[in-house]
Amino acid sequence: MPGRLTRLTRRGEFLKVASRGRKAARPGLVLQAMPQPAGGLRLGFTATKKIGNAVARNRAKRRLREAARLMLGAAPPEGWDLVLVARDATGARDWQKLLGDLRGALRQAGVPEPGAPHVDPPA
Repeated sequence: MPGRLTRLTRRGEFLKVASRGRKAARPGLVLQAMPQPAGGLRLGFTATKKIGNAVARNRAKRRLREAARLMLGAAPPEGWDLVLVARDATGARDWQKLLGDLRGALRQAGVPEPGAPHVDPPA
């Protein structure tokens, strides 16, 4: 079973990924990805108040965490900081479609498939 992944926790880390990273938007989520050659995979999750009340935001973040755990937990790609941003549809989106959204966003942002060797992306 996939394990727990390292998390981004500080606001500055989120802002750095948002400003310098690549963005990939899908109906169920927005992915911000930044190569980080010094370390392993780190993940952050966020949901704005546009999503709804605290219950709706927490549900959306729980779904994003579980999707990331399933997709990236077994063999995470090394050297990336990823931020998953919830959208209005995240909480109610079909589970398979949400996983497909994450898979497509990872591919669009240039994050290697889980388990694949790390190759520095082109500048």
